[in-house]
Amino acid sequence: MSEAITPEIVKSHGLSEAEYARVIEIMGRQPNRTELGIFSVMWSEHCSYKSSKKWLKTLPTTAPWVICGPGENAGVIDIGQGLACIFKMESHNHPSFIEPYQGAATGVGGILRDVFTMGARPIANLNALRFGAPDHPKTRHLVAGVVAGIGGYGNCVGVPTVGGECNFHPAYNGNILVNAMTVGLAPADRIFYSAAAGVGNPVVYVGSKTGRDGIHGATMASAEFSADAEEKRPTVQVGDPFTEKLLIEACLELMATDAIVAIQDMGAAGLTSSSFEMASKGGLGIEMDLDRVPMRETGMTAYEIMLSESQERMLMVLKPGREDVARAVFEKWELDFAIVGHLTASGRMVLKRHGQVVADLPIDPLAKASPEYDRPWVMPKKAQPLDPLEVPALPALKALRTLLATPDLCSKRWIWEQYDHMVMGDTVARPGGDAAVVRLHGSNRALALTCDVTPRYCQADPYEGGKQAVAEAWRNLSAVGAKPMAVTDNLNFGNPEKPEIMGQIVEAIRGMGEACKALDFPVVSGNVSLYNETNGKAILPTPAIGAVGLLEDLERRAGIAFESAGLSILLVGETKGWLGASLYLREVVGREEGAPPPVDLALEKKNGEFVRKMIAANRIAACHDVADGGLLVAVAEMAMAGGIGATLLPSREVLLHAWAFGEDQGRYLIAASKANARAILTEADRANVKVETIGETGGDVLALSGGQAVSLIDLVAIHESWLPNFMAAPDRNA
Repeated sequence: MSEAITPEIVKSHGLSEAEYARVIEIMGRQPNRTELGIFSVMWSEHCSYKSSKKWLKTLPTTAPWVICGPGENAGVIDIGQGLACIFKMESHNHPSFIEPYQGAATGVGGILRDVFTMGARPIANLNALRFGAPDHPKTRHLVAGVVAGIGGYGNCVGVPTVGGECNFHPAYNGNILVNAMTVGLAPADRIFYSAAAGVGNPVVYVGSKTGRDGIHGATMASAEFSADAEEKRPTVQVGDPFTEKLLIEACLELMATDAIVAIQDMGAAGLTSSSFEMASKGGLGIEMDLDRVPMRETGMTAYEIMLSESQERMLMVLKPGREDVARAVFEKWELDFAIVGHLTASGRMVLKRHGQVVADLPIDPLAKASPEYDRPWVMPKKAQPLDPLEVPALPALKALRTLLATPDLCSKRWIWEQYDHMVMGDTVARPGGDAAVVRLHGSNRALALTCDVTPRYCQADPYEGGKQAVAEAWRNLSAVGAKPMAVTDNLNFGNPEKPEIMGQIVEAIRGMGEACKALDFPVVSGNVSLYNETNGKAILPTPAIGAVGLLEDLERRAGIAFESAGLSILLVGETKGWLGASLYLREVVGREEGAPPPVDLALEKKNGEFVRKMIAANRIAACHDVADGGLLVAVAEMAMAGGIGATLLPSREVLLHAWAFGEDQGRYLIAASKANARAILTEADRANVKVETIGETGGDVLALSGGQAVSLIDLVAIHESWLPNFMAAPDRNA
């Protein structure tokens, strides 16, 4: 217990001088290296949210349908008929940059465990990916590795990957983002929590053996990258999806009994975070004998055992006398099972190795009283609105061809076809639409799932960007006919110690919170990933929003594909031609400037509720929200999805390029029969919702009145080819 801890050792553990002084104050003595390591990971940004929790507390987290909000492994909402939906989104950014396959794979494994540890069977995975510029020497390698890792883990574990998004921008050259989301189902009266209870109850380790992989993963994820990023490869975990599948089945089988008091997955900081969090939530202590921990490597120290982030492991508190029942279940599934300790009334964590006490720490100061900083921040400089007259007007259909072949707007089929999106047999709407739709097995009800954010908007104005991320998720769920229920978030930003970055965080959260309140869309879980910088260069602010909606009747839903010729095309919402921060401006004109389109939350709610009402009334043959690229891109996507063309009548009140490519918010495109279109227009007039007829489906071209036209075959070829061609190109840097 008397090992000398030097300032260099403290710094290498990511603790500041002030934080280390607080450690000594709490301990009443100098910690040993194991104790220092435990403080290091528990007080890391990744585990403690010390820079963001002041602001996260401002988000709305309650609603009549919320069973459990933030603070547990995942959020839980009541979806009726005795069922709960459990879901969360989490980052694995730093590991995926260092080792893309294992980083992405273990990101999927970790988020799956967050969901099934609460008693849910996972039914769907999604992901949100951000890569650097396509011409950067590492981008192709990173895309290939991340996609293979997500598919390799999700496919093997037997959970469909049903949706997501993928963008490219030079700001992610040195720090990609891999955000993974899992959704599961559980009986609403059988939710499992992590708070330990019962002095003397056994603490049990189950799953895979502990190795040296992932040690200090949480600390690594809480620091900027520099030129030595590749040297951090040993901090990346290694996953085994087949073991995870066994672990899911074993846990769910045991959960059907009365044996479990509390359960927690071993995620970031491994055995340390799981044991401290369980004990702290229950107001108890733990005595643990590390000799009993199943290990796959010889000579492991207490430091290595406690900080390992080896995958596919869980920690449980069992009812006394139920150990043999639990052991039989895990041995049946050929998983390790070990009683490693017991609960005490001491409020302390006492660890033994080889018969000696190797750590003795108070629990609450690590788990509950971690630092909380009110970091200095400055209001971000917001971009100014851009007049469409200041933006060059290029031929509309030529610009459309350009946009559909850009990395952000091209088809992502090359990615999602590597994922098994149909396993389990309940995927109703596949990737490529506004939201994935997954049937609640054996019923005619379904969940709609999406994840959204527009980082360029957040860069131009974090407040409006935060609002828009929530609003777009709400819109994507509404566009398929689902009632939006709740949100999980993944807040990806740079170094919070820089006031300008902290300002982005504060403003984005403020915008998110306002949108969630206005749309009755509570935040029930989430993750914060900070220090996404390399050599001082930050990513674009990227507060990703994952969202879940409920479809009560699968017969009353909409997709994006034009289903037949002769349908009227209606536009819901107002088009002013907002080109600031648009993809037209960036990809066609070559400029990144201007304020993003403002979000009118009252209008979002009114328009979305109107669209859902029309879908429920069976008046809509197809529906698509208008988002990246604007109106013409959205029509093209609907036409390509159905293989049916359209003729459009542009507005005479808005400049053509602004009408075609402006990214005004709160808008939907609807295709409906002539009779239904008349009914929709009448209903819209009664509800004071702006709806106008802008065209008709038919033919094999996309045409603008006045003669401009482009064939659908041409558009599909352009749209589908960019990503496969990019990935197949020879690597000039090999």
